[in-house]
Amino acid sequence: MAPPEQPREPSLAQILGGRGGAVDATVPVVAFVLAFTVTDALAWASPIAWGGGTAVLAAVVIGAIRLARGRRPRAVLFGLLGVAVAALVALYTGRAVDFFLVQIVSNAASALAWAISIVVRWPLLGLVVGTALGQRTRWRRDPHLLRGYQRASWVWVGQYLVRLAVFLPLYFADAVVALGIARSVLTWPLVALCVALSWPLLRSALPPGHRGLRHPDAPAEDAERRR
Repeated sequence: MAPPEQPREPSLAQILGGRGGAVDATVPVVAFVLAFTVTDALAWASPIAWGGGTAVLAAVVIGAIRLARGRRPRAVLFGLLGVAVAALVALYTGRAVDFFLVQIVSNAASALAWAISIVVRWPLLGLVVGTALGQRTRWRRDPHLLRGYQRASWVWVGQYLVRLAVFLPLYFADAVVALGIARSVLTWPLVALCVALSWPLLRSALPPGHRGLRHPDAPAEDAERRR
């Protein structure tokens, strides 16, 4: 009998999931910009309120669809909460551009957190992938995987810095429409590029014969395999 076929090593994109989350995050932004632009051009009262309300409504519809398709309620709630907070910030300040303030602060905090995680040898990419694979923190006992996650995590730091480099000038220029376009363009496409670049970096740290992401090697196990 032929030996059983070994399961293929999953790619990073497969482990982290599809584009659904990134697309979901874009729709309320587009809804806000469109509603604000139209109501402002028509000189309706409170265009920021119209934009914020439309964005929240879009988030509610998306959340209902995702719940019906089996998505976790916590993820849906966090997405809706983020849109609601962004709308409230814009309403409070009276500046439509402040709808993007939460996203800007989030990207700055994320860049800092990912960079620190690499320096202290707890790369966040390893925590995310390890959790998705049900490994908890076993991957940290594998020096090759630890090094690979550290290398690949720098790409994720880079994506947050790219967003900040684009968002901040537009924010200070009060360019609501341009910021909305940039927010949409730098969501799913940038995440896809980040996954595509970080995957080979992660794999490059694994020596020949390594069993892959699903099978972290402890140093003792690695030495035993080389005997």
